[in-house]
Amino acid sequence: MTDCLTLKKSNCKNCYKCIRHCSVKSIRFSGNQAYIIGNECILCGQCFVACPQDAKQIVDETEKVKVLLQSGDPVFVSLAPSFIANYDGVGINAIRAAIKQLGFFDVEETAIGATIVKKEYERMINEENSDIIITSCCHSVNLLIQKHFPSLLPYLADVLSPMQAHCLNIKTRYPNAKTVFVSPCVAKKDEAAHYKGFVDAVLTFDELTRWMKEEGIQPNQHMDNDENSRARFFPTSGGILKTMYKDYSKTNYLAIDGVDKCINALKDIERGKIHNCFIEMSACVGSCIGGPIMEKFHPSPVKDYLAVAGYAGCKDFDVEQPDALTLRKTFTLIEQELKEPNQDEITEILLQMGKNTPEDELNCSSCGYNTCRDKAIAIYQGKAEISMCMPYLKDKAESFSDNIVENTPNGLIVVNEKLEVQKINRAAMKIMNIRSAEDVLGEPVVRILHPLEFLDVLEQGKSMHNKLVYLAEYNKYVKQTIVYNKSYRMLICIMRDVTDAEHARERKEVISRQTVDIADKVVEKQMRIVQEIASLLGETAAETKIALTKLKESISDE
Repeated sequence: MTDCLTLKKSNCKNCYKCIRHCSVKSIRFSGNQAYIIGNECILCGQCFVACPQDAKQIVDETEKVKVLLQSGDPVFVSLAPSFIANYDGVGINAIRAAIKQLGFFDVEETAIGATIVKKEYERMINEENSDIIITSCCHSVNLLIQKHFPSLLPYLADVLSPMQAHCLNIKTRYPNAKTVFVSPCVAKKDEAAHYKGFVDAVLTFDELTRWMKEEGIQPNQHMDNDENSRARFFPTSGGILKTMYKDYSKTNYLAIDGVDKCINALKDIERGKIHNCFIEMSACVGSCIGGPIMEKFHPSPVKDYLAVAGYAGCKDFDVEQPDALTLRKTFTLIEQELKEPNQDEITEILLQMGKNTPEDELNCSSCGYNTCRDKAIAIYQGKAEISMCMPYLKDKAESFSDNIVENTPNGLIVVNEKLEVQKINRAAMKIMNIRSAEDVLGEPVVRILHPLEFLDVLEQGKSMHNKLVYLAEYNKYVKQTIVYNKSYRMLICIMRDVTDAEHARERKEVISRQTVDIADKVVEKQMRIVQEIASLLGETAAETKIALTKLKESISDE
């Protein structure tokens, strides 16, 4: 398979939307990036349609076509019949005039080739004794059978697609001509590259439109009618059958569109439940008018069908039917390189995903796989990663955060903007003597705490940090922090119990006051003693002085 779809890594956001929309799960993930698995992909283009970041991109062949135009050979456009739905009100003559301004020799409808193909289908039904015939117009369906249902290859009609049949017809009439197919399909780029000699390049409607805009070309709004154009029905669901002569007495005719429905039908064929059928299969829902380019840029299925139906004629194009051998096409098996795990290996991977019991297997498909076991097989095959499991990641994140919340010594309370308790941990329950979290969850916070601080934070939009609050009803002191998370519209209250520290501080203050009182009393008593000693010492000194004076006078008299 050619690289028709590429990945722009910088755009890939690891959202898994592409794998959820991929019916064959041909996308692997590594390093949080999506990669298309070439030998499994059927090029239905749904990953291109689904990707919200435009990480999946279709390889543009506009420059290749410009080189063809410079070759000097006549370059024809084979225009897919769904053009009438893509270019509103623009008939074949108007779109031909616009495209020829780009330098093309001529523009013809691929429906001419569709007429050749449908006639070959009618011949096969009438002349070949086939139990089941599956149409081969849709390259994605062909790839689906080649890669995923190889046992059904004998039922795939070995007939050229309308694109190939028409381009072969052009080159038969103009031996040196170059052909460019234009359609809403991605797979046709691969078909043209794989089957050489029919189509020289493929453009999507989007690429053609962009090119015309760059050149300032605008198709005129002009419709034309041609009753010999019944094959214009081909791009609609059941459109091939609408153009065919059908003998219901010999064969059952079925039209199936959408990859999932095609897979279910192919499984029924494998089981032997379907017989004697001609089956028109289209990978796109609604057939080609629901192609990836149409679906992404022009999603109007009912309007598009009415446009095609209104433009189709009631008779076949006038074509020269080539020999059946000229229209033969070979389909080969495209090998898969996937190894299937045994039951023990699947069980081991499920355990790593946290799926310990069958009840743990939610089969939610958030990873893109239908069941947890399908996901386990993809992990074994290197296509998926354990981290793609959303419930696993959620449980892991919650388990980790819950472990922190429940084991932190700080009390935590989370309330919504209505001040209703959303979460409370064990430490907070201990602070407030709450027996069970269920007693307060969903209840107004006023039941357990004064709401004033919460209201202030909510109204001002500013967090409160480490405010000392006395919870009188619980006889507890806490350092309270309240943070408002605007993104989640939640208030988070963190309470650090400082009751023991506050009691210790109060005891220290009492002791300090008592010490000061005792010191004051000691100082006062000492001062009193000093004063008394000083008084006594003063009296003694006076008496001594008087005695000595008298002794002195007595001695003097003598």
